[in-house]
Amino acid sequence: MTLTTHSGPIATATGPYLYWITSRAAGVVALLLSSLSVCVGLLMGGRVLKRRQPDLRVTHEALSLATLGAISIHGLTLLGDGYLHPSLGDIAVPFLSGYETFWTSAGIVAFWAALALGLSYYARTWIGAQRWRRLHRFTALAWLLGLVHALGEGTDAGQVWFLVMIAIVVVPAIALLLVRLLPTSVPHSSGAR
Repeated sequence: MTLTTHSGPIATATGPYLYWITSRAAGVVALLLSSLSVCVGLLMGGRVLKRRQPDLRVTHEALSLATLGAISIHGLTLLGDGYLHPSLGDIAVPFLSGYETFWTSAGIVAFWAALALGLSYYARTWIGAQRWRRLHRFTALAWLLGLVHALGEGTDAGQVWFLVMIAIVVVPAIALLLVRLLPTSVPHSSGAR
């Protein structure tokens, strides 16, 4: 199907590629949103913004929920893809899909982990705040697994524009993660001069 004006064709409809394009776009959006969410979450941790830090909880929550929505769209739109023809199991169960099994499974595990860890926020009263904080730390691993999925299987993974765009949000998140993981002080040697 071609859209036309009085002067001729202006665009070709996406037709059979609509599901794939939508999934691809949602995957890129999910990676950007999740990286921003990780950055905001790590900023809330206190090492970088120590005094008078703004309350970033609403921003972090909105980014997290938007990420889960984008990941859901990323996976579910593939059900309409005419090339892959995945089943619900192929997009929801790790190691079931025959297409790029390792990379696909990394994305599926990342989604389920992000979903469980992200929604655990709403169960803090039952889990206990301290236990929830310890559990929530694993969100960074889910994010890293999603990054592995995108770089290993993503259609655009080798494109410069994609790598630059991802680096803009991933490098700060990794830097903040390293700040969080590194010891707060370096021990002094006993033989100080």
